[in-house]
Amino acid sequence: MNAPAKFYAHAIATGEVSLERLAYLVSNQCTVRESDCYAVLLAMMHNVADELSQGRIVDMGVLGRFQVGVRSEGLDAAADVSTAAVRSAHLNFRPGKRLRKTLATLEYKLIDG
Repeated sequence: MNAPAKFYAHAIATGEVSLERLAYLVSNQCTVRESDCYAVLLAMMHNVADELSQGRIVDMGVLGRFQVGVRSEGLDAAADVSTAAVRSAHLNFRPGKRLRKTLATLEYKLIDG
């Protein structure tokens, strides 16, 4: 028996913001120049990637926490599990309190499509 098709809501991006734009926005909210903000953001990205590659959870305070996760094959015995079972790595993000509040207060609208 085939179940009837179901339709699900999903988020649609209204645009994208670049690292350069974020540096510009930050520089207009403080006394630091745009180029300095950009340099700090690039250095932070480099250090976050380095810490993640060393197996650490990166806690960005109110922003949230980043951690590496993996997808692997399911094996019948624990003794069979090895690094060869890993299919891919991905990034897990757990938003901080402020971002969770933002997610909880989002308003939605229907877009035809």
